[in-house]
Amino acid sequence: MANIKSAKKRINVIDRQTMENKSCKSKIATYVKKYKLAVDNKETENAQRLLSETFSLIDSAVSKGILQKATANRKKARLSLYKSGK
Repeated sequence: MANIKSAKKRINVIDRQTMENKSCKSKIATYVKKYKLAVDNKETENAQRLLSETFSLIDSAVSKGILQKATANRKKARLSLYKSGK
């Protein structure tokens, strides 16, 4: 356990950032699931809207440093190729 005031503060900051990062990744995963469900149910308008929202979330996660660029590109490519019946 840290004894120095600045070290204690850094622990708190890291904990807060970790929670924000987990929240963002969880939100992305939720949108991916919603998109796949919409594609499976053949809801084309809803799927298109969800795809653009998911791409937006992924791009914002990259700009915040939560996801690496290559990871984001891989996720977006796989989402773009997703078809029902796999």
